[in-house]
Amino acid sequence: MGVAPQSVRNAIHRRPPSISLSAAVRTLTPPARVPVHVRSFKTPLSHSSPRTPYKTPSKVPPFPLVPPSRLIGVVMASSGPVQKSEEEWQAILSPEQFRILRSKGTEYPGTGQYDKFFADGIYECAGCGTPLYKSTTKFNSGCGWPAFFEGLPGAINRTPDPDGRRIEITCAACGGHLGHVFKGEGFNTPTDERHCVNSISLKFVPASQSN
Repeated sequence: MGVAPQSVRNAIHRRPPSISLSAAVRTLTPPARVPVHVRSFKTPLSHSSPRTPYKTPSKVPPFPLVPPSRLIGVVMASSGPVQKSEEEWQAILSPEQFRILRSKGTEYPGTGQYDKFFADGIYECAGCGTPLYKSTTKFNSGCGWPAFFEGLPGAINRTPDPDGRRIEITCAACGGHLGHVFKGEGFNTPTDERHCVNSISLKFVPASQSN
């Protein structure tokens, strides 16, 4: 058998390069994970104002099943305006009601349904049904029209006539003409006022039906 060349013998006996322990660890260890912070979006982010803690919305109370004006022992004025065109008012009012409520007319004294009427109950607007007066505020003034010394809170609007001689009173909800208010006439009432109201502008609701 022949002898292998020196280059072959060197290749056979050559040792593989050594690897240090630390280098091997670095090779086998996976790279560390970078922590990711997730924002909470319970409230919308704003660039113009600092973030505020989330607040749970408060409960909304349920709507009453009975209209407020019909609650026992409570009388309230309507909370919103009633808007109708003149054509719509003509369709739902009688000619005499339209003449007084919408055209600001006046009924003849002593002819009204409620002039000498003193039953217990509530007087509503004949146009829109808004409560205007309690029967306990009605008194006999002898003027020929129903007289009240005060209306329900927020139910009556007052507007000076163009000539400035009298103060017109109207329904705050629909603007229907009621009559005029006078003060300082010497009537023995808590307010010394007289709301002189057309009967046809009113609708009486007995106390037994207003509760």
